[in-house]
Amino acid sequence: MNNSKHLNTRNMVLIAMFGAVAAILMLFEVRVPIAPEFIKLDFSDLPTVLGTFIMGPVEGILIATVKILLKLLFKGTSTAYVGEFANWLFAVAYILPAALVYHFKKGKSGAALALACATVFTSLVAVVCNVTFIFPAYSKLFGAPMDVIIGMGTKINSHIDSLWTMMWYSIFPFNLIKYGASSVLTFFVYKRLKRVILSFEEEAQEGKKRKIAVKED
Repeated sequence: MNNSKHLNTRNMVLIAMFGAVAAILMLFEVRVPIAPEFIKLDFSDLPTVLGTFIMGPVEGILIATVKILLKLLFKGTSTAYVGEFANWLFAVAYILPAALVYHFKKGKSGAALALACATVFTSLVAVVCNVTFIFPAYSKLFGAPMDVIIGMGTKINSHIDSLWTMMWYSIFPFNLIKYGASSVLTFFVYKRLKRVILSFEEEAQEGKKRKIAVKED
């Protein structure tokens, strides 16, 4: 029972920590030449997927939720919450396949396969979601006709002449870059970070044992 309580407390601390780091990373956005100017890249999904690999998908989703709540608390929204909702939705779409594949296939090869599958899956989910409701929501909330939004894509790629071509020539490769970068970083950082966390936990446990021993003496 005590061990279970310790693990729950440990996970809550890690969720808060990873969520805070993710929220900070969400504030640092950079433009990518293949995407319209209102779409920017950030690495806030890195702590989310790292937390998923260390603790599990439920904790990963909680990290994504904390990230969005902290971002809204300290910076608010400039997208009428559409961008924040999309960010959370795509984070969940990234977490779940990564956790599922890694659950059945461990090791470096399993991690690589899990992250590759998650990257492609999330990029495809982003295409479907952007076409069906995210871009239409932007258009309606900001009073920007869809032709104007598509025109932003045409400026960066002459092949973009519709919403679907915008998805395949811009949004899909953009998300492959975004989630692919997070996947590569996760692949190289995950094991090292997990060892660091375990070493801190072992030191904490040893400290508790020494305190108990001193009290008993």
